[in-house]
Amino acid sequence: MNGIPSPAQGVWYLGPIPLRAYAIAILAGIVIGAWIANKRYRSRGGPEGALIDAVMWAVPFGIVGARIYHVLSSPDRYFGPDGNLALALRIWEGGLGIWGAIPAGALGAWISLRRAGLRLTPLADAIAPALLVAQAIGRLGNYFNQELFGAPTTLPWGLQIDQAHLRAQGLDFAEGTLFHPTFLYELLWNVAMAVLIIYLDRRFALRHGRVFWLYVALYTLGRGWIEMLRIDEAEQVLGLRLNVWTSIIVLLVAVAAFVIIGRRTRGVEDPIWIPGREPEAEADEDEAEPDEADVVEDEESREPDDPLVDDADSEADQAPVDDDDAAERPDSRLAD
Repeated sequence: MNGIPSPAQGVWYLGPIPLRAYAIAILAGIVIGAWIANKRYRSRGGPEGALIDAVMWAVPFGIVGARIYHVLSSPDRYFGPDGNLALALRIWEGGLGIWGAIPAGALGAWISLRRAGLRLTPLADAIAPALLVAQAIGRLGNYFNQELFGAPTTLPWGLQIDQAHLRAQGLDFAEGTLFHPTFLYELLWNVAMAVLIIYLDRRFALRHGRVFWLYVALYTLGRGWIEMLRIDEAEQVLGLRLNVWTSIIVLLVAVAAFVIIGRRTRGVEDPIWIPGREPEAEADEDEAEPDEADVVEDEESREPDDPLVDDADSEADQAPVDDDDAAERPDSRLAD
């Protein structure tokens, strides 16, 4: 059989501990994405450690938000007549919606940044291409789970899916059928768009959240056409999958935000710190107003050999002596 073979397994065991490819892919994406984002944020003037702190808040918020979106957008599996709400906790089986992950993760990052006195938009611009890289790596988890593939295809890069996984997803296709590898399409699209965003950011010095909105626009542009290739069960609205409509709406919002912010902030700086909480400003104030004790210490520490005192003494020594005064002063030689 030609095409791309699917992995034989997606779980390995370290003793009693399961190592799931889906979880490994998600964690690898987070680590590599955080590394890229940290380098970009530091180059924009972000303080050391601030982005890692923000990631520690954003990741759990993002995972919860992603799962909530998936559960709400696939209600039959969890709330339908044959649904099981307990399945909502089984994240390792897949089912994280990016539409819930981004806003929830942004909320977590915002909380962390506010606590540190930092603004959100510089970090959002720094992290935007890193998110695409993280999402690309995370899609490998879908490959190992043999899920989220597209319609049947005769293309040479068609994806093989075994019969057990097809039946588990309620699909019935003949043995040897190949499917569009939508995980691979999205992986390649995300990496290409990350490179494009980094280039455009350097070329036009985008700020004030515009890099982030560009990421949203480019991601949803690709997600829309890739979503239409998929055949897994999904909610339909007016003949289109719910995620397609979500992609279209979010794309329009992102383009509008990119244009409006660009017009309003042209030539305006995008500071890292919240006004009034800049460490540099506090340091300047301390230098401008020295402590009174330091002033007193300064005066008391002046030595007798102060140049001003020396000059006064030397002038006194060089002053001319009046003849009458000289006559009144006993001469040591006459006394002898």
